[in-house]
Amino acid sequence: MSKETVRLNKYLAMCGLCSRRDADKLIEQGRVTVNGQNATSGMQVCVEDEILVNGKPLKGQEKKVVLAYYKPIGVTCTEKDAHAEKIITRLIDYPIRVTYAGRLDKDSEGLMLLTNDGDLIQAMMRGANCHEKEYIVKTNKEITDVFIQQMKSGVYLRELDRTTRECEVSQTGKYTFRIVLTQGLNRQIRRMCKELGYEVRSLKRIRIMNITLEQLQTGVYREVKGTELEALYSGCGLKCPGSVY
Repeated sequence: MSKETVRLNKYLAMCGLCSRRDADKLIEQGRVTVNGQNATSGMQVCVEDEILVNGKPLKGQEKKVVLAYYKPIGVTCTEKDAHAEKIITRLIDYPIRVTYAGRLDKDSEGLMLLTNDGDLIQAMMRGANCHEKEYIVKTNKEITDVFIQQMKSGVYLRELDRTTRECEVSQTGKYTFRIVLTQGLNRQIRRMCKELGYEVRSLKRIRIMNITLEQLQTGVYREVKGTELEALYSGCGLKCPGSVY
């Protein structure tokens, strides 16, 4: 990193500590100091500054990494949960600390992206960017043309008081369909099906933007590199860090 100054929240994100939003919270809570003084929101820092988080020195900026991971059913997407038997960040045996961008509920499986790039996480999670996520879903009843059209057009979710965006939906089998979402409401597909009188029996995410599950086996991850990584960053409006590969 150059000696040019950047906002503190961005610097913390660049070091892979957390997202900018979470960095702002740490600063507001008085858990960050710069050169012995309590940090303030919006302050500028550089690589030569002594930055402590919870009283511990901040490690220098690590290389940016992105992992594609096949999350098995039964794994919880959380950093800490005393009641969860399997936590995603504990299952990833990787030398650099990474966290997930977007969740899959415990009963679902499929593609997760994990990274130490806070800016990338923030860009991927921003709903206004309408990034595509593709799923294969199996239900308890036969799929009908009416069901497909209703899913495509948007479904009013009473529990959330929200109507889902129009989306791409196609039938793939007697009880299965493919759906491409551009928003990430809580348990969205399960809620959509429930509103239409269906129950989800299985749900697998097979694509996030340009990254696909491909031949990954359940519980296994791979590094995203090369042109695939460049396309991911480009799709998020970010410059791909050359140190990743």
